[in-house]
Amino acid sequence: MIKKFNIDKAIMLTVISLALPAIAEMALHTVVGVADTIMISRLINKEALAGSGFVNLIVFMLVFIFSSFNTGAVAMVARSYGEKNYKKLNEIAGQNFSVNIIIGIVITALALVFSKEIFSIYDMEQVVIDYTHAYFNIIVYGLIFLFVSFAGGALLRGVGDTKTPLYIALLANVLNIVGNYVLITGFWIFPEMGIAGAAFSTTFSRLVAAALFVYILFFKKFLVQIELKHMHIKRNIISPLWKFSYPGAIEQALMQISFVIIGVVVSSLDTVSEAAFRILINIASLSFMPTVGISLAAATLVGKSLGENDEDKALKIGHTAALLGVLWGIFMSVILVVFPRQMILPFTSEASLIAISLVPLLFLAVNQPMLNYMIVMSGALRGAGDTRTVMVTTALRIWLLHVPITYVLVHFYGGGIASVWIAEIISFVVFCVVIHIRFVGKKWAKIEI
Repeated sequence: MIKKFNIDKAIMLTVISLALPAIAEMALHTVVGVADTIMISRLINKEALAGSGFVNLIVFMLVFIFSSFNTGAVAMVARSYGEKNYKKLNEIAGQNFSVNIIIGIVITALALVFSKEIFSIYDMEQVVIDYTHAYFNIIVYGLIFLFVSFAGGALLRGVGDTKTPLYIALLANVLNIVGNYVLITGFWIFPEMGIAGAAFSTTFSRLVAAALFVYILFFKKFLVQIELKHMHIKRNIISPLWKFSYPGAIEQALMQISFVIIGVVVSSLDTVSEAAFRILINIASLSFMPTVGISLAAATLVGKSLGENDEDKALKIGHTAALLGVLWGIFMSVILVVFPRQMILPFTSEASLIAISLVPLLFLAVNQPMLNYMIVMSGALRGAGDTRTVMVTTALRIWLLHVPITYVLVHFYGGGIASVWIAEIISFVVFCVVIHIRFVGKKWAKIEI
């Protein structure tokens, strides 16, 4: 059976060993958002939860779109690593770092100037609006630190180091959780700051993480050893970096904008639905988070194998990683179906929030295997440099099916927040087939980097 599906046991162990630290790192990144959600929900109120949720939608839309140079950087760094061309590797790393810093500064400035206009797209009650701006006006200063951390983590993973980003994420999470508690509640000598305290804590934890990445990449002897001379933008590096990154930027733009639009659709419902939606988004993030780690491992190993001119190994890596992703999806489906209340209770004890979340959670469960397959296959194709295919597939899936179906179900059929995941299931049924056909066709193996 393993041979039939082009699965190799040794490769499976390699994928797992590389993926486990990445999975743990993704878990910790997710926990930052989850910790804020739980603490804001339980220590403040559901209006504050809704407000912080709208902020995080905007923040991560900006970061994921404009840090997409990391997509091309991972493919190029992994390929250079496979070729043992360390000079080129460090040039790619330095210039990718420069680009992320420049974009981070510009986006932070624009976000500060247009903060009121950004959130005017949402239909929110005044109390939610007040919480939204109180949270955003502090969290926005951490955007540059997120860009630095995303760049640093991507560069280290490109050379197979998934452990260092894990340790940094662990420290950042501890700081964030402790800081949340003491600043929200006013514990000991600290002032009681409410939602502003959660924002300060998260921003400080992101500052510490960014500082550690700078130290490791610039001052520690390692495969990635950035020097100031590597940060000067050069056409022979920035051109291919742009070539392999811009599809990722467009893909993330289309994806993140769709999240914002879906958020606008959800904001037309009541505050209970808005808060429940935030809780379900966090549960969803936790459910597929290990698969993101598998996807990152697949991207690194596929790129490295192509650098070693081993197409068959790259194909086996993709199949193996996809199998692991689907198996995890099936496992999470069972957990979500069997223990729905237990998944919701950490976030809230309000009966109204629990009741409205149960049905959407079932659809979220059904979606798991297909969602995980798509995540892993997209990672494998990105590692090969086939970022354009991932962009087109994602764009078509979201804008032809997911967003329109969600809108129709909410506004014409009263589907409520369950509509989001019903629409997603329909979109994945179609496009999992599309991305599978692309991967087995092996055209990505001919892409030159």
